[in-house]
Amino acid sequence: MAYLIDGNNLLGRIAPHELRERGGREGLVVRLLAFQRLTRTRVHVVFDGSPEEGPVADVLNPKFTVHYPGRGQSADEIIAGLIERQTDRRSFFVISSDRAIRGLAKAHGLRSVTSDEFAREIKRALRERRDLRAMEKNAAAATPLETDLWDEVFKTKP
Repeated sequence: MAYLIDGNNLLGRIAPHELRERGGREGLVVRLLAFQRLTRTRVHVVFDGSPEEGPVADVLNPKFTVHYPGRGQSADEIIAGLIERQTDRRSFFVISSDRAIRGLAKAHGLRSVTSDEFAREIKRALRERRDLRAMEKNAAAATPLETDLWDEVFKTKP
């Protein structure tokens, strides 16, 4: 499964107050990396505004890439190009609340999900992961000292 994410659109849904800050983008990328590792999916995130002159694609791991458009280019153009080049239509999702992008995805046979729906999916997946880790933490084996103490408590008197 793979996700093509309109980064600024999703960030505006998750943390609108961080939309213009660099830390906001980095926070979103951290959440998406956790989601990607948990779900073992491929993720492409496209943000407006490049830190460089030309288009940039930062590969953070083999299945996670952050794209920035070049000067005079928009994130929507990068997204459109990625949609048009997509060959595996069964397991590829476009994440955006932009009607034009969602329409383009539909025209190419891809499924689209609104940023609001995907934000809820991220929160649910990360919450399940946190809950699972908490259960694993609580299910630790008893130490030898604890075992000895419980043996003393439940010893039967002759």
